[in-house]
Amino acid sequence: MKSEFAFINQIRAQAARRSADLVCGIGDDTAITSEQMGRETLITADLLIEDVHFRLDYTSLHCLGHKALAVSLSDIAAMGGQPRFALLTLGIPKNNLSAAIRNPQWDEFFAGYFALAEKFGVTLIGGDTSASPQSLVIDSIVMGSCESGKAVRRHGARVGDAIYVTGNLGASAAGLELLRRGECLNDNIHDLVQTALRTHLQPQPRIEFGQLVGAAGLAHAMMDVSDGLAQDLSHICEESGVGAIIDDETMPVAPETKLVAENDEAAFRLAVSGGEDYELLLTASREYEPALLEIARTCHLRLSRIGEVVAPDPSGTSPLWLRRGHRIEALDTSGYDHFA
Repeated sequence: MKSEFAFINQIRAQAARRSADLVCGIGDDTAITSEQMGRETLITADLLIEDVHFRLDYTSLHCLGHKALAVSLSDIAAMGGQPRFALLTLGIPKNNLSAAIRNPQWDEFFAGYFALAEKFGVTLIGGDTSASPQSLVIDSIVMGSCESGKAVRRHGARVGDAIYVTGNLGASAAGLELLRRGECLNDNIHDLVQTALRTHLQPQPRIEFGQLVGAAGLAHAMMDVSDGLAQDLSHICEESGVGAIIDDETMPVAPETKLVAENDEAAFRLAVSGGEDYELLLTASREYEPALLEIARTCHLRLSRIGEVVAPDPSGTSPLWLRRGHRIEALDTSGYDHFA
């Protein structure tokens, strides 16, 4: 039986990518990286727990390896940063530990992980492995950097800003529902069902778009859409001390939502609150729109202006409002909540 340390050495061999800023990677008590003059370090962590964030009965280990890294890369993208290094900790169920380490399918996890790491020039520099009492637990940490003072934070939205979002919204939530209904991912089929499944199982972090927007200083506030657009936009409003109005007519509702939604209203609600789209949500001066659209075009991304930043509601009723024609109504900001 392959030992834990043989398992680690196998990972180490796959993580041997070198970086000019990496002094020491896997093998010592800590990794060592060199500092970069004029740049700031970005660090993010994401926890993925079996039967909370994923189910192995419909998530392949290859997809899981991809997603474990992708969700953290998306956070770096939301800050306008460049990802550089990663740490990965695995808690493998005790009753499945030896089988998991021996199982060649486990290699698929790292195939998915390292394929995405290679795409964005990320080096795995450490982590940990452990037995877990019951569920598979994955702790993903990514370190990145940006030019000093250029990180795009949530607190910078200004009254009068336009609100933009990349891509379409709701496909991931539709994909999750389809998986629950028994649909399976098939790489040989390309239709709306498979697109929805891929969006949920293999999200694509918007690294290039985030970097270009951050470097050019075009966004006042930015974050990724992980818990649903309404909830995530409410976080920007809270941190910035503002309100927001979004327009139902310009919301980029993914066509995949129609696969699981009974009508247009249900599709819209799925797009606004579904979550795990990992698109980028930002506010910016309207004068920057041509430049933002050009960056989106360069990145082969759709970019939609979905509303505007307004003064906060004095009554505190809601930070978000939905405009439908000439009518404005409060928008429910609920999204995914681990403690709900």
